[in-house]
Amino acid sequence: MTSTDGLAGRPLSYAGQRVALLTRHGKERVIAPALEPALGCRVERVAGYDTDLLGTFTRDIPRAGMQIEAARRKARIGMELSGLPLGLASEGAFGPDPFAGMFPWNVELLIFIDDLRGLEVVGVAQGNARSSHLLAANWAEAEAFARRAEFPEHHLVVRPDGENDPRIHKGIAAWPELEAAFAWALAQSASGRVFLETDLRAHANPTRMNNIRLAAEDLAKKLRSLCPACGTPGFWIVQRVAGLPCADCGAPTREIRVEVRGCLKCAHRQSRERADVQYADPGCCDYCNP
Repeated sequence: MTSTDGLAGRPLSYAGQRVALLTRHGKERVIAPALEPALGCRVERVAGYDTDLLGTFTRDIPRAGMQIEAARRKARIGMELSGLPLGLASEGAFGPDPFAGMFPWNVELLIFIDDLRGLEVVGVAQGNARSSHLLAANWAEAEAFARRAEFPEHHLVVRPDGENDPRIHKGIAAWPELEAAFAWALAQSASGRVFLETDLRAHANPTRMNNIRLAAEDLAKKLRSLCPACGTPGFWIVQRVAGLPCADCGAPTREIRVEVRGCLKCAHRQSRERADVQYADPGCCDYCNP
């Protein structure tokens, strides 16, 4: 019996198929529950490769290339190791928020590679991050930082002296362990200070893991969207057209008026007017609010 998309009655493109997922940090716990029911596939964790060799958040091994390139490389390695034509991998990035530039921000990409159809589809999620650091001179400062960082749910990393010191304790997940690591680092420190930071690996950072889950849900939506012309998965937004009229004067604004969806294989395009709003706030109008 063929599995179908309950919303549209169309066959699911990946029903019954195995998808390789290369991860050593437990990402399958949030990726598989998002993709398997939506696509009918089976996500299979691939072991036997240390993904830290491709780069670490603690900077002891730098990441080569852009975020999407790192995700693509991971997926390809997983496909090679498993011998499967379908592969998944995620890659995260951290920096300041894109609005005020004042708060830590996390962007997660989840790439899906389909060598049967020659496709790449990427799920994306972003949001506030649990990512912080401190140079502490004593245990009281370290303890206060750990509580602000939501330790021990979010694990910590400790080094003597500074952020690039090669002496490092990762994955600290309990108070006695943190206190012992702090004492070790303080004894090693030439400056009398200890560098503490949030562990950004997925299994050690629930906030990041939730963003990976959201990226998986975004990917599932894209893969369930089939081209009306040829049935290729990943029929999604390829262009956004500005020009939503101002609610006061009717002039076109820079707000999005039309979304254009496109196929990854054929030339089919489909334009849709925004359904959620008909007019833009006058605050976004260059005429009303120059």
